[in-house]
Amino acid sequence: MADRVYPSAKPPTTNTTATPMTANPAFPATKAQLYGASRPPYRPQPNHRRHRRGCCCSCCLWTTFIIIALLVLIAVAGAVLYVIYRPHRPSFTVSGLKVSSLNLTSSSKLVSNINLNITTRNPNKNLVYIYNPTTISVTTDDGIDIGTGSIPSFKHGTKNITLLTASITSNTNQALDDASAKKLRSDLKTKSGVPLKIKLETKVKVKIGGVKSPKVRIRVTCDGIKATAPTGKAATMASTSNAKCKVDLRFKIWKWTF
Repeated sequence: MADRVYPSAKPPTTNTTATPMTANPAFPATKAQLYGASRPPYRPQPNHRRHRRGCCCSCCLWTTFIIIALLVLIAVAGAVLYVIYRPHRPSFTVSGLKVSSLNLTSSSKLVSNINLNITTRNPNKNLVYIYNPTTISVTTDDGIDIGTGSIPSFKHGTKNITLLTASITSNTNQALDDASAKKLRSDLKTKSGVPLKIKLETKVKVKIGGVKSPKVRIRVTCDGIKATAPTGKAATMASTSNAKCKVDLRFKIWKWTF
């Protein structure tokens, strides 16, 4: 019998060199490590908002300081001017009022024709008043319109007395209501006459040396006038002995009103 060869019980040894085991095996890098490696280092940015706020606060403080300083300088200058010039309001007086016609028609339309004289005085030594055209309205004490007129612009010099004249006429196209017409007819029949009120309104500049102020509004109100209607062609003179005029002039030299 032929001899059978069986494989050996021990496997043949392979002559390979074993790779020594390292203490810490290497693993692939994580995402955090990869991103952290490519991310630039953090650098804090300057706070521009705080810088802008600081600039705004500084500007506000400086603006407030400049405004306060200007107001103080203006107040001091106003005090000096007030002491030097001693400004006073102009005065107005009703020096004459002649009634040529004052009656009501059958259709309650008022017909009036009045000549008005007003005397104005400037008591100041250094102030000159420059007036715009002045509108004049004449009413009764109850507010019934008698007529309107105007005075042209004029210049009122220092320590000067000026006579102003105006023609007052009614609007014949407008009829009075029943209550106003009844009241006016009753007043026209009385011997004492119709109590009238005169209003003057305009704008005025004040000139001090070579300096002119802005235009300001002036209103003059005169009452205490009694007018009677003429019975014939001759005009009648109104009673102005008790007439008083109030001047509302809100002209300010800085902080002083006169």
